[in-house]
Amino acid sequence: MKFLATLFCLVLAFIGLGLIGGGAWLLRLGGSPYYAIVGLAYVVGAFLLWRRKISGSLIVLLVAVFTLPWALWESGLNFWALFARLMSPMALASFALFFAPSLSPTANRKLFYGGALVTTILFVAGFGLSVVPHGIIRPSADITAYKTAKGDNAPSDWTSYGRTTAGDRFSPFDQINRGNVSKLDLAWTYRTGKSDGADQNTPLQIGDTVYTCTPTDVIAALDADTGKPRWTFDPKATAPYWQRCRGLGYYKMPKETQSADGLCNERLVQTTIDARLLEIDSKTGALCKSFGDNGIVQLSQGMGEVKTGYYFQTSAPLIARNLIVVGGWVTDNQETGEPSGVIRAFNVVTGELEWAWDLGNPEITKLPPEGQTYTRATPNMWTTAAFDDKLGLIYAPLGNTTPDYYGVDRPGFADQYNATLVALDVTTGREKWKFQTVHHDIWDYDLPAQPVLIDLPDGNGATVPALLQTTKRGQLFLLDRRTGTPLAEVQEKPVPQGGGAPDEKLSPTQPYSVGMPTIGAERVTEQTAWGLTMFDQLACRIAFRKMRYDGDFTPIGTQYAIQQPGNLGGLNWGSVSVDLPNNRVFMNDIRVPSLFALIPRAEYVDFALTTTAHGPSAPQRGTPYAMATEMWTSRLRVPCTQPPFGTVTAVDLNTRKIAWQVPAGTAEELGPFKIKTKLPMQMGLPSYAGTSATAGGIVFFAGFQDYYIRAYDAENGTELWKYPLPVGSSATPMTYVSPKTGKQYVLISVGGAPYSKDIGDYVFAFSLKNRD
Repeated sequence: MKFLATLFCLVLAFIGLGLIGGGAWLLRLGGSPYYAIVGLAYVVGAFLLWRRKISGSLIVLLVAVFTLPWALWESGLNFWALFARLMSPMALASFALFFAPSLSPTANRKLFYGGALVTTILFVAGFGLSVVPHGIIRPSADITAYKTAKGDNAPSDWTSYGRTTAGDRFSPFDQINRGNVSKLDLAWTYRTGKSDGADQNTPLQIGDTVYTCTPTDVIAALDADTGKPRWTFDPKATAPYWQRCRGLGYYKMPKETQSADGLCNERLVQTTIDARLLEIDSKTGALCKSFGDNGIVQLSQGMGEVKTGYYFQTSAPLIARNLIVVGGWVTDNQETGEPSGVIRAFNVVTGELEWAWDLGNPEITKLPPEGQTYTRATPNMWTTAAFDDKLGLIYAPLGNTTPDYYGVDRPGFADQYNATLVALDVTTGREKWKFQTVHHDIWDYDLPAQPVLIDLPDGNGATVPALLQTTKRGQLFLLDRRTGTPLAEVQEKPVPQGGGAPDEKLSPTQPYSVGMPTIGAERVTEQTAWGLTMFDQLACRIAFRKMRYDGDFTPIGTQYAIQQPGNLGGLNWGSVSVDLPNNRVFMNDIRVPSLFALIPRAEYVDFALTTTAHGPSAPQRGTPYAMATEMWTSRLRVPCTQPPFGTVTAVDLNTRKIAWQVPAGTAEELGPFKIKTKLPMQMGLPSYAGTSATAGGIVFFAGFQDYYIRAYDAENGTELWKYPLPVGSSATPMTYVSPKTGKQYVLISVGGAPYSKDIGDYVFAFSLKNRD
C-alpha cells in the first residue's frame, strides 16, 4: 500500500506541474487563474504527502471543495459543465484521503477512509448521473397543445425522397403509435452485399415492393413483407470518394400513354456517382431503352472539362410533373473554375433536356451553344429540391461557389446566389424569386437540405403556403413560398469585419431569422470550452484564447479561428419531418465548432485531389491561399465545447418556439482516442440524416453515433423505444403499410454511423410483434 501511496504522490506532483505550466500559459493569454492555482496546490499537497504529512491530503480535498463554487460561478447548474470541472478533483481527493493513513501513522484511519468513501460515492454518483439525459426542454404552457390525429392506415406509397415532393416525411399511418411502439421488433433483414461507403439511402416503397440503393448505386427491389430480393441492378458506377445514393425517383406513366407490353410503365429514376441519369423498369430492373441513349443520359453534357471526382450526383432527383430535376455535387476547395452548378430538367419519358437554369448566364436555357459550357464555378444544388404542383414552383437550395473560403475574385452573380433558396418555374426553369441566407459566404454555409412545404394557419381562418428552410447556421427561415417573403421576422445584424484575407469583400451584415428559434448555435466562450479531464479542458481553454473568435461569421484568415456553427452545421442534409396535423417540425443537429485557416500558397505543399473534400486541408488552386479546416477537438479527440454535441428538437410552427429538445444519443461507441467506452453517457452526439414522423404520434430517428434506432413521443420527446443495430446508421427512416398484409413497417438502411470504422450493408424492417 505504501508503494501505491508513494506512486500517487508522484502522479499528483506531475499533474500539479502540468497544471501550473498550462495554467500559467492560460493566465498569460488572459484566461482563468484557476488551473495555475490548483496546480500549485497539488504540488504542495504532493510534497506534504511525500513528507508523510496528512495536511497534504487535506489540501487536495480543499481543492475539490472550493472547485464547486468556482464551477457554479462559471457555469451555473449545467450538468456537463460541472461534470468536467468536478470529477477530476473529486477523484484525486478520494485517492489522497485513501492513501493518507498509509503515509502517516498518526492519521485517523476511520476518518480518512470514511472521507475517501464519501468522495468515491460522490464520484460514482456523478458518473451515474451522466447516463441520465440533461438539458432537456419539455413542452411549456405557451406551446400549442398536441392533438393526436386520426390516422389513415390504407396503404399509400413513399414515392419521393421526402415521401412527397413537399419533403414532409410524414406518414398518415397510426397502426404503430405511442401506445404500442414499444412492441416493435425486427421483421426482416436484407444484406446489400455492398459495404463500401456511407449508406445514406432512404428507400422508396411502391405497392408491395421496396427499392433500396447502395452507396455505389446498386438498386435492389425487395418484397415489402419479407425483404426477399426480386431483382437487382448494378450501373457499375464509380467515384474516387463521397459515394452516396440518398434516394431514387419514381414515375408512373399516365394510363393513356402506357405501353401494352407493360415495359417501363413504372420507372425508377437514378442519378449516379459518375454523373449519369438512368431510368429502370421498376418491375424488372431493366434499363428503359427509350429513355436517353438506351436508358442513360450523360450529365456531363455541356459541362466542359470535368476532372475525375469533381462533379457527380449524391442526392435523390426530384420528379416534378413530367420532369426530372437534378443539380450536382461539386468537390469543395480544389481550384477555381470547377464545374457549373447548373440545374437541369429532363423529360421523364424521353430523357430530352427540357430546360436548364444557369445562374451565370440565364440566356442559356438548354444546352450551351457549340463550343461553350454552362457557367463554371456557380453555386450548385447538391441536395434535393422540393416542388409545389399547385403553384408550379420548384424550390432549389443552393450551395456556394468553390473555393468556398476565398471570395476576393468571386464574380458578382455568384455572390448574389450563394447559400440562396431559389424558386424556379417548373415549365420554363426561369427564376421567380430568391432568398439569400448568407451574404458573400466564405464559411461553407451551403444550404444543405431539402426545404419542406407546409400550409400554416394565417390567423383569419385560411392558410398560407409556407416553406421552411433549415441551414448549417442553425437558422430556420420560414417563408411564403409564393413570393419568398419571410413569414417569421428576419433581421440584418452587424457581423465581424476584421482578421480576414486582404481585400476580402465581407458583408457588413448577415440575415438572422429572429422570429424562429435558433438551433445549436450558442456563442463559444472560454467558460464553455470543455474536456473530460482537467488537462484537456485546460488545453481547450488555451486553444480558445490563442485562436481568433469574434462570434458568428468570424472571417477566415491566416491565423486559426473558431467557426461556430462549424461547416457541418448546425443542421445538415437530413432536413426535417413534419407532424402535419400539429404543425410541428422535428430536426436533428450538430454542435461541434470547426477550426479554419487560410494557408499562404508559399507555405502549402500542393498535392493532387485530396482523399476527401472535407479533409484537414485543400489546395484552393487559383487563389493565393490553400485552406485547412477540422472539427475543434482535444487531444483525446473529444469536442472542445460542452455537451450536448447534438440534439433532436421539435419546433411548434404555430407559436414558432421550441416544443421540446433532447440529447441525440449516447457515447457508448465513442471515447477518448476513439476507444469505445461502452458507457451510455447521455451527452448527445453529432447527428446525421433526418427524422420521419407519423400520425401515430411517433418520431423515428437513427442517425446517432451510438448504434440504435429510436422512437420519440412527438408530443414531448420522451424516448418510447429503441432497438440495437449491429452498426450505426447514416440514413433517414421511412415507413409504409403493406398492401398484402396490412402491416405497418418501419425501414432503415444501416451502413455505419458517420466517421465510424464499423460499417455494414443492412436494411432492417420493423413491425409490431404478434400481429397477424
